[in-house]
Amino acid sequence: MYFCKMKKVFYSLCFLFTLLATGQTDVTFKKDRPSLWEDFTYDAGNVFKGVGYAYSRPLYWQKGDFIKLGATAGLTLGISAFDDEIREDFVNQKEHVPNLILDYGWYAGSPQNNFGATGAVYLTGLFTRNQKLRRTGVLLLSAATATGFLQQVTKSFAGRARPQTNLGSNHFKPFGGTAGYRSFPSGHAILTFTNAHVVAKQFESWWVKGPIYAIGLTPGITRIYEEQHWASDVFLSWVISYFVVESIDKYLDKKYDQKYNKQSNPDLTSLNFTFSGNTVGMIYSF
Repeated sequence: MYFCKMKKVFYSLCFLFTLLATGQTDVTFKKDRPSLWEDFTYDAGNVFKGVGYAYSRPLYWQKGDFIKLGATAGLTLGISAFDDEIREDFVNQKEHVPNLILDYGWYAGSPQNNFGATGAVYLTGLFTRNQKLRRTGVLLLSAATATGFLQQVTKSFAGRARPQTNLGSNHFKPFGGTAGYRSFPSGHAILTFTNAHVVAKQFESWWVKGPIYAIGLTPGITRIYEEQHWASDVFLSWVISYFVVESIDKYLDKKYDQKYNKQSNPDLTSLNFTFSGNTVGMIYSF
């Protein structure tokens, strides 16, 4: 019974995201417009091309990109120095967290549920001929595929022990194989924040963006409470999601009339790092 209620909550949130992503409908029926099959094959090609585009970006990185890479690595290492302390604090506070939130974190971040929801968004856009929602679905599917595969490979390669193994945050067993050595990064955090960023970046108002990001950040935080991931795992997952979505979105600007970046301006939104004295931080510009 409780599981069924959790499913209803999850799909209600997915429905809300769909409504937000739709915005103003642009359903049109023109005699010369492509068929559903032509739209579908075009979109499917862009999903896979978007993944390839994101993976190929390091070949074109410039100085600023390498600075961001170094800053990301530095911040991840900095957080990892406190992983054990953060884990202890979260475990001590877990009893105060509602089970509904913890269950939502698991359910929303599960791959089968995630791709089911993103697929539903795309199919809704395809069959209603809503161009904005259709492009949103392509971006969701492409970004989720790119980040999902990347985190699976990274998890296997790093072989970091999960907190629940009680081996400590610095215990690694590359290509360890077992589930207990697949902590770095967090798949739940990556998939849910990817979705949240795709939807939130379409809106300018932070009264709309804020709640969407809060929903997207929640699963990553719950994974720390559940002792499935360290804080540094979750942080890196969020950063990966951000940059992959931004990269694929720029690619899709060339393929669709519907754009989320005004006039394809690469500076419309940006994630930058700042260093000042003994302070390290991030700045999200919009």
